[in-house]
Amino acid sequence: MSVVLDTPNKIAQFRAKALLSMLNLEIKGMTRSRGRSAYSLVKEQYNFKGSKKKVYQQFKELLERYDNEV
Repeated sequence: MSVVLDTPNKIAQFRAKALLSMLNLEIKGMTRSRGRSAYSLVKEQYNFKGSKKKVYQQFKELLERYDNEV
């Protein structure tokens, strides 16, 4: 079974969840070979401050609140 993300809102949700997963991997030590880190992308886009773990927690809480609203 496949899922179709056909609205801008669903695409944005998927991207945010992918960033959360990427940030979790960065906390565990995995790095990207090219491009910007998920940490820098999340900090810039959502105006979070702090360490990777603090930004991860803030971002996770934001996504959970959004999921509860929808």
